[in-house]
Amino acid sequence: MATLKSSRSRNYGAGTPAKGGNRDTGPKLEEKLNVFKADSFDADGYVQSKCHSLNEKEIRQLCSSLLDLKKASAEEMRRSVYANYTAFIRTSKEISDLEGELSSMKKLLSTQATLIHNLADGVHVDSLSEIDPDNVTHDTSNDETSEPSDLEKWSTEFPDYLDVLLAERRVDEALSSLDEGEQIASEAKENGTLSPTVLSSIQTAITERRQKLADQLADIACQTSTRGAELRAAILALKKLGDGPRAHTLLLNAHYQKYQYNMQNMRPSSTTYGGAYTVALSQLVFSAISQAASDSLAIFGKEPAYTSELVMWASKQTEDFALLVKRHALSSSAAAGGLRAAAECVQIAFGHCALLEAQGLALCPVLLKLFRPSVEQALDANLKRIEESTAALAAADDWELTYPPTSMRQSSAYQHKLSSSAHRFYLMVQDFFEDVGPLLSMQLGGKALDGLFQVFNSYVNTLIKALPSLEEENNFDGSANKIVRMAETEAQQIALLANASLLADDLLPRASMKLSPFNYRDEPQRRTDRQSRHPEQREWKRRLVSTVDRLKDSFCQQHVLDLIFTEEGDSLLTAEMYINMDGNVEDIEWFPSQIFQGLYIKLNRIAAIAADMFVGRERFATLLLMRLTETIILWLSQDQSFWDDMEEGPRPLGHAGLQQFYLDMTFVRCFASQGRYLSRNLNRIVNEITSRALSAFATTGMDPYSILPEDDWFTEICQDAMERLSGKPKATNGERDLNSPTASVSAQSISSVRSHGSN
Repeated sequence: MATLKSSRSRNYGAGTPAKGGNRDTGPKLEEKLNVFKADSFDADGYVQSKCHSLNEKEIRQLCSSLLDLKKASAEEMRRSVYANYTAFIRTSKEISDLEGELSSMKKLLSTQATLIHNLADGVHVDSLSEIDPDNVTHDTSNDETSEPSDLEKWSTEFPDYLDVLLAERRVDEALSSLDEGEQIASEAKENGTLSPTVLSSIQTAITERRQKLADQLADIACQTSTRGAELRAAILALKKLGDGPRAHTLLLNAHYQKYQYNMQNMRPSSTTYGGAYTVALSQLVFSAISQAASDSLAIFGKEPAYTSELVMWASKQTEDFALLVKRHALSSSAAAGGLRAAAECVQIAFGHCALLEAQGLALCPVLLKLFRPSVEQALDANLKRIEESTAALAAADDWELTYPPTSMRQSSAYQHKLSSSAHRFYLMVQDFFEDVGPLLSMQLGGKALDGLFQVFNSYVNTLIKALPSLEEENNFDGSANKIVRMAETEAQQIALLANASLLADDLLPRASMKLSPFNYRDEPQRRTDRQSRHPEQREWKRRLVSTVDRLKDSFCQQHVLDLIFTEEGDSLLTAEMYINMDGNVEDIEWFPSQIFQGLYIKLNRIAAIAADMFVGRERFATLLLMRLTETIILWLSQDQSFWDDMEEGPRPLGHAGLQQFYLDMTFVRCFASQGRYLSRNLNRIVNEITSRALSAFATTGMDPYSILPEDDWFTEICQDAMERLSGKPKATNGERDLNSPTASVSAQSISSVRSHGSN
């Protein structure tokens, strides 16, 4: 039987993925395990083939991979066994019942054979009487004169003695007497010391009294007043009578009747506290299951048939318990979004249920299956409440960054400046993770993170909608129906970014660590090491940051549109502004174009605001300035109408226009380099569009490099423009050190464009 079970488990685990698992994981895991399944697998040879040319680090990686594979294999086996456990138990019970029926048939056939032999012996005696009547007369006279033997006297008194024992309920003595009677009858049959008629009478008496004793013991076991030792004694006696399956069923039913009787005093009402009801009910039910398991093990041992029946019975009681908790405690909490109350009920039930694992009863999966829908309902309702509350707060948010109120400081450890809606959002998230933490045993950590990501995504959509110029363009998931207070000033708009970036980069990942055995209270280095062990949380943080990038893109798009277009919708960045430049280049007062002057002034203003809002997070401010600069230059590179006019328009690009365009691009490089946000991507795009302008001028037949001034000329003008626009004084004697880092980087970039264009 054990061999059959083991074989089935191996075959199932190898060929079929566990129910509810990842369908792609099954074949991959099977492929990885195939090498170990072969009969010719040589462990030493496998290790040598893998480790022959490996260094210490690679060997450690191989060991880690093998351990992961071992864990995955064990988990797959556990899921496979549990997925078919009910069917296996049912089949085992049917086999046990069949074995019992076969045993009964064997006994019946044996009884019939005995009866036939007895009848045959009787016919033989009658035939002898007819053949020798004198002998019969002689024997009869001897019988009439001889005294009955002790055995014959015993056979006459034995049934009455058994009746007395049964009437007085002297069970142990009755069992001993029945065993003794069967032994005497067996010996009398072998020795021929009793006539067949007397022997048959004794066997009939033993069978009838045995059945009567079994019924009497069953009646005792079914009485609710039978407790403890008396119950175990009755069940053990019934088992000794040879009716083990019936005895085990009666044992389980007795424990069921006992806790059902005790439940009559538990009548939950609308005023009953769900946690208290769950505590009382779980103590009652799981204590009964524990006692039944102990009695079953003590009386029946670990026989598979009885163990299977115990597991099925315990699973059924656990299901009934879970349905009662759902009906009277969990459903109302889940419908109202009471995640904490639902989590408390679940945690109580799992705590009591887990204690049974020491007795070999793993019933937590049964609770998980039945509780999960209600808990998920509470989880979704709680997330919906956070989303709606945050949206309502955003409608009244003035988008001014402040430190958390005193009450929040006392309940949380963070000291960051956020707007009022962001403060409240984070406080609700902290409470949410506090409530979800106890539910990790239900494998809801991933669902909680996904749900919270959707809530944060909705909040970011609200922040995007607060950008004035994008109000009519960005309607996400019905957010057009939500009232949001506009962020009118640049400071308010940057505050939107401060809210989202701080939540995504730091606060939400910090709060989510409550879903793991490690938290952010450890020292920074150990914190980093422990975070690296949770790839799902790293991926969650990456998704949060990508959502903030949408807000950042919308912010940059808004400010680029403000720079490029007038209120009437006319573009300020067109090819005509360069093509229409006429006259002698010596007479022009060279200075960056107005639109790039505005870009530089806006970047300086945003940088000053960001320096105050992003204290300790200067990298985010730098990336914001980098993204804003890249956005306008990328817009220029992708404006097909601009380049159509520049390259194929009726008027070619002239000397002055080319020099102005070259100066503008040099100016972009200079201030981006000075602000430390000249990215490789920005430098590449500037090089490409500068080369494109040089090529457009080259179509006139003139060499663009022969008419453009030296690189130092462009750099000097750009440095002067930055000083004048920023209000900073000039360097001594009006000269600038061209060996400064900014001038050096700018000159190198310009030189690279010249060399690229000439090639």
